[in-house]
Amino acid sequence: MKIGIRLHGGMEPGRCIELATAAEANGFGSVWFAENPFERGVLPIAAACASATQRIGIGIGVWNPYNRHPSLMAMEIGCLDALAGGRAGLGIGSGLASAMQKLGVDSKKSISALRDTFQIVRGLLRGEEVTHAGNVFSLAGVKLGYAPLRADIPLLMAARGEKALRLCGQIADGLVISNMCPVGFSAHAVNTVRTAAGSAGRHFPGTIVQYVPCIARPDGSEARRAIKAPLAPMVKQYWTLAQKVPAAMESMLRYSGIPAADVQSAAERLQAGDSPEQVLDDRFVDAFAIAGDADDCRERIAPYERAGVSELALTFVGEQPIADMEYFGRVLQQGKLR
Repeated sequence: MKIGIRLHGGMEPGRCIELATAAEANGFGSVWFAENPFERGVLPIAAACASATQRIGIGIGVWNPYNRHPSLMAMEIGCLDALAGGRAGLGIGSGLASAMQKLGVDSKKSISALRDTFQIVRGLLRGEEVTHAGNVFSLAGVKLGYAPLRADIPLLMAARGEKALRLCGQIADGLVISNMCPVGFSAHAVNTVRTAAGSAGRHFPGTIVQYVPCIARPDGSEARRAIKAPLAPMVKQYWTLAQKVPAAMESMLRYSGIPAADVQSAAERLQAGDSPEQVLDDRFVDAFAIAGDADDCRERIAPYERAGVSELALTFVGEQPIADMEYFGRVLQQGKLR
């Protein structure tokens, strides 16, 4: 299993470059850029990091077709891949409905939108002249004005609901699993996409990327305490999301083993200003994060690999991410983790 890092548009661009170069220097295999609604667009940051590195994979995870038309996705990822020397990958998702509503966009046909997007982007990257009459996105005789470095840039899908997971198995090159998805959900998601792929007569490539917040330090107890503060806003955010998105509620509760009443109480107490260290017990850390010393982290990572995750993209949170990456990187380079 490959170990990478996750950056996002809420971070200063210069800091992203610093962290990406530190990740490469310390043996990590990839850097994924999460583009969140109304924060910094990640394309300039990804391009800068591609120029500042030589080996590490450069992943976009994810773009949605309501913000970027599929033709624009193909234009941009092809250019980024050339800049990175063939190191780029693209995750595509339908976006958060609440954010799309603020733009006046109807995103109810998200499955159709994803199906259209994958067909359009793939065709354009292959150098084809694409005519596609879709339910959401259409093209009439469109062809890229340049030849992409690679026609087979990996196209992954961000998915959590059952319909999206099945579609992922049918048409995507891999799956991106969000933060706040316990390892039990990961196993379920992998099984669903592989079953759907088999039913569609295809072999799913097995590229499963999962985002997980992480703090790795020699003092494991300190690491587990420290991760509670950055985990707290995620608990609040995803509990709010779970009220509107049944799949988020399902993954957060069923697979974490934490009763709904306990998650709700934690979210409400955090909202009221209670200390994360007092509110979030070990169940939350174990379900939604990787934290501890090298042995702790190795023990926490192993179930993800058994579940079928092929690449963990760790968000090194807290006040000393580079020091934590250097510590964890020594473990990677010593071969204790791959």
